[in-house]
Amino acid sequence: MQKIEINKTDELDYHTNEAYKSLRTNIQFSGENVKVIAITSCMPNEGKSSVAMNLACSLAEAARRVLYIDADMRKSVLVGRYKMTHANFGLSHFLSGQKSLEEVLAQTNISRLHMIVAGPVPPNPAELLEGKRFGELIKAAREVYDYIIIDTPPVGVIIDSVIVAKQCDGIAMVIAADEVSYKFSQKAKSQLEVAGCRILGAILNKVDLRRNGRYGSRYYNKYYRKYYGSYYGAGTYGKEEE
Repeated sequence: MQKIEINKTDELDYHTNEAYKSLRTNIQFSGENVKVIAITSCMPNEGKSSVAMNLACSLAEAARRVLYIDADMRKSVLVGRYKMTHANFGLSHFLSGQKSLEEVLAQTNISRLHMIVAGPVPPNPAELLEGKRFGELIKAAREVYDYIIIDTPPVGVIIDSVIVAKQCDGIAMVIAADEVSYKFSQKAKSQLEVAGCRILGAILNKVDLRRNGRYGSRYYNKYYRKYYGSYYGAGTYGKEEE
């Protein structure tokens, strides 16, 4: 087994950290049979790789054994973004039969988090993912890990994520706020449904909490005060100023 050093992690503020804890809880309450989860997006640059990585780390922090698989073999950003060292072999090596599972599997310096990086870009990613070795990988991983988080390419661009999702218990779509149209997101959702993929839900990303709008802090403060104020008793949060 390789030993990968993750030399950079995302610096999460309080709100973002709480959002990942909420996402982790939602995943855990999806059922004990939901343990292999694909993460995709509609388009590139919506932040799906960061979401997948932070979700995996959050699950590991909750004392779960986690395997992160980077199946975005066409345009992986994982190794560079997190400044990983000693990531010598990856998924493309295993799927093409060049390396064994033991050789591509990597222990990280984050407790309880193991990883398989993407590896060199192969000429036929979709064909490799459709091959029997990927199914064998998922089957073996189920026996060892509590959760397997798989980063996949954008479903609105290429078919790889649909192929991966067929081996998974569910797939979640990352959608960047104010960057993707409703029509396009529905089209991407339909692609997954036609293929018979179980959609766990959508993850709204890149929300600017500083904005004084629907997604801004004022909106959320008003909602939480109204909801929790009535739950715990009137006056708990004081009167809101308009």
